[in-house]
Amino acid sequence: MAQGLSEDRGSRPADGGHGAPDASEHAKSSPWTLTLGSIGVVYGDIGTSPLYALRESLAHTQSVGTLETNVLGVISLLIWALFLIVTLKYVIFMLRADNRGEGGTLSLMALAQGALGRRSVPVLVLGMIGASLFSGDAIITPAISVLSAVEGLKLVTPLFEPYVLAITFVILISLFMVQSRGTGKVATFFGPIMLTWFIALALLGLSHIGDAPRILHAFNPVHGVRFLFSHGMLSFVVLGSVFLAITGAEALYADMGHFGRRPIQVAWIGFVLPALVLNYLGQGALILNDPEAIGNPFFLLAPQWALLPLVILATVATVIASQATITGAFSLARQAIQLGLLPRLEIQHTSDKQEGQIFIPRVNLILLIGVLLLVATFKSSSSLASAYGIAVTASMVVDSCLAFFVVWRLWKWPLWGAFTVMGGFLVIEMAFFSANLVKILDGGWVPVLIGATMVLLMWTWMRGSGLLERKTHRDSIPMRDLIRMLQKSKPTRVPGTAIFLTSDPEVAPSALMHNLKHNKVLHERVLIVSVKTEDTPRVSAGNRYEIEQLSEDFTRVTLHFGFMESPRVPVALAGLRKAGLKFDIMTTSFFLGRRTIKASPTSGMPGWQDSLFIGLSRQSANATDFFSIPSDRVVELGAQVTV
Repeated sequence: MAQGLSEDRGSRPADGGHGAPDASEHAKSSPWTLTLGSIGVVYGDIGTSPLYALRESLAHTQSVGTLETNVLGVISLLIWALFLIVTLKYVIFMLRADNRGEGGTLSLMALAQGALGRRSVPVLVLGMIGASLFSGDAIITPAISVLSAVEGLKLVTPLFEPYVLAITFVILISLFMVQSRGTGKVATFFGPIMLTWFIALALLGLSHIGDAPRILHAFNPVHGVRFLFSHGMLSFVVLGSVFLAITGAEALYADMGHFGRRPIQVAWIGFVLPALVLNYLGQGALILNDPEAIGNPFFLLAPQWALLPLVILATVATVIASQATITGAFSLARQAIQLGLLPRLEIQHTSDKQEGQIFIPRVNLILLIGVLLLVATFKSSSSLASAYGIAVTASMVVDSCLAFFVVWRLWKWPLWGAFTVMGGFLVIEMAFFSANLVKILDGGWVPVLIGATMVLLMWTWMRGSGLLERKTHRDSIPMRDLIRMLQKSKPTRVPGTAIFLTSDPEVAPSALMHNLKHNKVLHERVLIVSVKTEDTPRVSAGNRYEIEQLSEDFTRVTLHFGFMESPRVPVALAGLRKAGLKFDIMTTSFFLGRRTIKASPTSGMPGWQDSLFIGLSRQSANATDFFSIPSDRVVELGAQVTV
């Protein structure tokens, strides 16, 4: 992928954090600490699914079949979905497809591109779709999770019912307002709280399995299969709700870089999975013993004295689940910027110790507005459940498609073997995806609309950037030709070092040409610096830079960053001393080009897309902050260009 960074578009970062340890810190943390951390961060979303998954699944079955047949069938489907999709696909299989320790859709896309040995358009499109769909999930998860927990207050006393939405708004607004402070300190409490949550899930479930021990028959997949084939179209609708139990499964893969493969696997198999299964079995037994409990089986598991503490614990757990999704959105946005899929946005580092702890104000504001609009529109978690699932199922389908290329080309599996394994997962996921499509008119259009909008933005940015880059290259002077011209014209030389950032190191940067044209001077030493993003998450210090001496006073430097790194240019340039190239930032001036883009009737894009690209370019953050360059060392030279 190795794409250069524009003078005014900037580099492209990504890594991000769920307030979790950085990949490089795995060796410094004990396995227990990492396992506890993964419980607190990775499993927040899937861990709060018992609040609504069984309730919504059974809500469609009350008019058909017998209660026992329905309960056994639905819980069997829930359990086997956890086994087949979460355990088999993600915990056992997908965690092996790591990009140097990192996971997630964009990491998998980069891995697939590397496996194919070229920039494949289908793989790139799949990556864009997967990343875009996550944005829909990132908006829906906080809304449905917090709302479903606060709704438990209605069971404590009906007096709370008129205030459920107001309390939800207060919690969500507070959650987004504290994002700028960073998640480091809050994350310290994530693990213990979620540990308490899963213990509560297990104990609540265990306490009721004895109410109807026959619920254990749900482990037999025959009950699930029989339910699917005996209820016609209704079983299809129920399958869409069953999927609510495994939303968040993709976080297992996405968070691999923060905790490592083994802690995530140990946490799931040894703790999280048993707690979830026990809770679903307990809810089922409660319903078989008391059919009236079908309205809200989760909270009715608790005795009356424990109901309020459980609601409080559930609310805290859903806030944690939402936090993981929000910071995951920051991480994904940063990766998309680094890989050239989005314009440069302001990225604030909230920790001077952990690279992954970041805050993106623009993304945070968009998420907050989207979440509040969803809550105000749907008003209940049951209504929101209709909007949930499509984005996640489609993301899983994308992961399976990308993984096929990795398994086939990188792992060297025979074509039939890769097709059989990944095809098996795809069959199951396509069934869930098709079942969720039934929800389109009831709210499923929300994540589809969000995802389609994000794909359009990414496609427009990539297309416009490519056209602009080709036009700039065509209209620019080759760097070596300029050097020969300067050797003849002999411009006035001034002391010090000038660094010109450019996305195309083969041609003269526009800032250099404007400096010569208007100031008619040239520094004693000139560095032409470009930044390239590799298909790997991180680049080692030894491979950080390439140096090429173009002439006695012109040097070309290429800085390499992984797509999970921040392009801190001064820090990287400081490493040039080891190569014998002296660099003192206090005697150095950074020249940056700031382009004002105008539409052109011959751009190659339709007018509306020209306008959209120009609008996106105006959202680009200041290059000085983005590259972490001291503001008192920067000179910006502007120019108007047509796309």
